[in-house]
Amino acid sequence: MVFCLGTIRYPGILAGGMENAGPDPAQDLRRRSTYSTSTYSTTSSSSPEFTNDTVDSVITPDSDDDQSVEIVPKIEEVEEASIDRLEESKPTVTLPTPRKRGRPRKHPLQEQKKASHSRSKTGCGTCRRRKKKCDETKPSCINCEKNNVVCDGYEPKQPWRSGKQRALTVRHSIPAELPMLVEGVEGSVDQMFFHHFTAQVGKVLSLTDHQNPFLEIIVPMAMGHTGLMHSLLYLSGSILVANEPNPKADWEERQEHHSSKAMRLLQQDLASTTSNGTNAVAHIGDPSIAQTLVLCLQTVCAGDLTGSYRFHLNAMKEMLTRQQHFPNEQLRQFILEFLLYHDYSSSITSLANPLDQRSIDLMAGFKLPEFMIQPQAGTLLGVMDGLFGFISRIRQLRDQIRERRALNYAHWWDAAIMDDAFAIDNALRMWQCVHPPDTPRYTASLLYRQCTWLYLHRTIQHSRPSPAFKQAVDEGLGYLRSLPWDTDDGSTQSILLMPLFLLGCAAFEPAQRPEISDAFSRLQQWSSLGNIKYARMIVEQIWQMMDEGREAETWDWETIIARRGWDFLVT
Repeated sequence: MVFCLGTIRYPGILAGGMENAGPDPAQDLRRRSTYSTSTYSTTSSSSPEFTNDTVDSVITPDSDDDQSVEIVPKIEEVEEASIDRLEESKPTVTLPTPRKRGRPRKHPLQEQKKASHSRSKTGCGTCRRRKKKCDETKPSCINCEKNNVVCDGYEPKQPWRSGKQRALTVRHSIPAELPMLVEGVEGSVDQMFFHHFTAQVGKVLSLTDHQNPFLEIIVPMAMGHTGLMHSLLYLSGSILVANEPNPKADWEERQEHHSSKAMRLLQQDLASTTSNGTNAVAHIGDPSIAQTLVLCLQTVCAGDLTGSYRFHLNAMKEMLTRQQHFPNEQLRQFILEFLLYHDYSSSITSLANPLDQRSIDLMAGFKLPEFMIQPQAGTLLGVMDGLFGFISRIRQLRDQIRERRALNYAHWWDAAIMDDAFAIDNALRMWQCVHPPDTPRYTASLLYRQCTWLYLHRTIQHSRPSPAFKQAVDEGLGYLRSLPWDTDDGSTQSILLMPLFLLGCAAFEPAQRPEISDAFSRLQQWSSLGNIKYARMIVEQIWQMMDEGREAETWDWETIIARRGWDFLVT
């Protein structure tokens, strides 16, 4: 009879929780080895012996007991190698993956793992700007040293702040900007330029002792016109830069800024008037004409040697010739007098005669008799009353004599030239000053008449020392000594450069020259105008040529100036 074992329960002999585990080949091997003697034949003589310690009961088919009997099996050792082979022989289960939609690729893409990189926020400033990895070596990183660049170092550690605190800091860091008090005046340097113009430059440029058109007309107009304000600041800054041995960089920067702004705004104003009508100049406003005047003065005060003043003078000539009516008649009177003064004075140093038909028309429109200026009309011209015409006529004589000299004529003059010279001489002798004798204007007027006669005598006579030259220069120096240099308000000093130049060109006597040099120095110290030093250099060159026996060459000082490549005003 064969006995079969039923269901066997393991009361926790093996590892916990094995009752619920699935079939394991290793456990099945152990189980088979353990129960290898569980079945036997009754006829066998070697039947196993059961004791009470190992077997509680045996269930047979004839048994009526339905209860399960707990059997403690025999445990035998199993080799570990066989268990490992069973572990390796476990089948790998691959779960099915859903098929992707679309046509499969011939060469499937292989997914590349993205290298993880944590960006450092504590690197040096150079590496962070270059977006390079920094080794964060202190005090300077090795990466910067290898690349031969300057390591900016590391930002200092900041205390931690919440988002609310950072937002509050940002709000406090935004400045509340205010609009400009005066349009065009920006910052302390511009304010210094404006103060220098109102306190010094405006007084130096004024040619009248009872009113100052620059401070009474030009400055108030500039307060409401940005282009004119930039022109004033450009003029003032040019004088400061020209007279400073080592000008500051911010001065030069602001000077260039105002120059570009003034030119651009003036071009815009002129372009806008051109688009409004066929006669563009007839509609130009007062600020644009005043701006042209100020830009002309800038070339004079800054010591420009390229003749840039001519462009501005020609523009003013065109404006005043075509435009008959001005909203501000006082401004037109001032600009016209200014133009005539500088236009006629430029004929003394210019190789080409700048006086054209427009100059004559403007002089005639000033309601003057022949070659004479009415005293009541010249509020700004002052001591120039009655002398402009004489200077223009002498310039015509010089042009005729220069042509004869170029043709190598035996004599520089002819009968017609001498007749005109005698007429001018007689008119100068009959000329009378309109200013009271006890005023500085009276003395300055006599100085101008004396220098005008020297201009005529220097044109007609040979260039060599003579008693007439010595007497005329000595009388001119006497008038110069009588001027109140220390107490005058500046209305006479501002017009002394032209007579000083003519006195110097006629000073053949060396004893007369030191006083003229001192007058140049005082004028330079008082006005700080840039063209004074160049006028003095020409006079000193003429003196040197006189001492070297080259007096004949000193007659043509216009050519001497042109050979240097200079073109400037003596005003």
